[in-house]
Amino acid sequence: MTLITLRDVGVASPRTLFQNLNLSLYADQRIGLVASNGSGKSTLLRCVAGLAEPDTGAITLARGLRIGYVPQNLPENLRSLSLYEAIRRALPPQARDQETWRVDVALGELDTPPELHDRCLQELSGGWQRLALLARVWVTEPDILLLDEPTNHLDSDKLNVLENWITGIAARTPMLIASHDRRFLDTCTTHTLFLRPEISRDYAYPYSQAHKLLVEDDAAQDRQYTRDLKEVGRLRRNAGSLRNIGVNSGSDLLQKKAMQLKARAEKLEETLKPVESLRRGEIRLASSSTHAKVLVALRDVTITTPIGDTLFQIDKLDIYQGDRVVLLGQNGTGKTSFVRLLKRATAESVAGTRVSPSAITGFMDQGMSHLPERQTPHRLIAALTGIGDAQATRLLASAGVDIQAQTRAIALLSPGQRARLALLKLRLETPNFYVLDEPTNHVDIPGQQRLEEELLAQGATAVIISHDRQFVRNVGTRWLAIKNGHLREYDGPEGL
Repeated sequence: MTLITLRDVGVASPRTLFQNLNLSLYADQRIGLVASNGSGKSTLLRCVAGLAEPDTGAITLARGLRIGYVPQNLPENLRSLSLYEAIRRALPPQARDQETWRVDVALGELDTPPELHDRCLQELSGGWQRLALLARVWVTEPDILLLDEPTNHLDSDKLNVLENWITGIAARTPMLIASHDRRFLDTCTTHTLFLRPEISRDYAYPYSQAHKLLVEDDAAQDRQYTRDLKEVGRLRRNAGSLRNIGVNSGSDLLQKKAMQLKARAEKLEETLKPVESLRRGEIRLASSSTHAKVLVALRDVTITTPIGDTLFQIDKLDIYQGDRVVLLGQNGTGKTSFVRLLKRATAESVAGTRVSPSAITGFMDQGMSHLPERQTPHRLIAALTGIGDAQATRLLASAGVDIQAQTRAIALLSPGQRARLALLKLRLETPNFYVLDEPTNHVDIPGQQRLEEELLAQGATAVIISHDRQFVRNVGTRWLAIKNGHLREYDGPEGL
């Protein structure tokens, strides 16, 4: 049964995000939606949910279809509510008192600890907030789910809960899922739609298999483009020759044939489309030289909360040049507090911590709090040493921040654009020691792959916090995990 049909759907404001999109969503299908940052994934979901209108085309829903839309961000009007109350209020008013059992069921299915039920949503981790938004939609018994970046802020345990829920309890509920998490897409989707400005492509396979087919199709399209381009050139050359002969000989027939060849060339030229790429904007890193063997040394250090409560203990940790240390652990165990300690240790003396004088540390936190929200990307980059207006424009464009976005306040950028801006600023500061707290949050799949390539190519020294299992497996050289109040080193990320 067809639940949703898209016919020639397009959004072209302020620039073409996608066009001529045709797609049908059937029962039991879970479609992964893949695109570059700022290419319209959230916009498409909002259009399907009825919260926005496409510029062209039509979206048809099956009669009586109940859509459950889970956005990326927690709405402000829910922040002060308790977890339980926020979900209860998703029920129809007449059912909120008699059917609270539905709230209990939804929370139980998502393995929510009872002690969190009465906590305000704004006090919970980003991961629990994401699951709360999912529970709010699930209690309404939707016929279809639209999930916008559902894995953002989830630690490994909550990722497992979400994946088990999607492939288990909710397995028969059709879904359209926008995500940059490659392993999640492979686990949870049955189909993949690659959303592009010109020609979007869909495949009846999860991401990895679909991506291989996309590469093959792109290669075939590129070969056809090259052949057609040569044919256009041949037709134009022949038309020019016939026209010259016709003019010189006074032959109207030859001139007519020349015009016909020219028309054929123009018609073929109109159809020419070079291969599109999912990669919009480069992610690059740079590194200053250092002769220090050990960049950071810690001895008998206690990581605490801002109010002084102990989170975990570090007995001994040396970070050597070339190490890419991946720090793992559940949300709330102290990973971000560890990053704050490193940041403080680069600016002042901290007991038990020694940072090499030659270390130039570049920080990126998951909230991108180091970006001034009221400033524009152009002003931020142009103000860096040795960079003027023209170069700032080129650098931002190459990083995937388009001209229109360059003059907006940073607070108005999409999460993906802010992430790319943060990585660009980081690169231009040329650190030799990177501290990256969830660097792949909001970064599209090509961006993740490019960041992986850069970390490896630069031989970067880094401390990396990430729940992206594919990313940490590809870039890590050492794996540390916070368990039972201590920091311990393991041979790899599996099983942690």
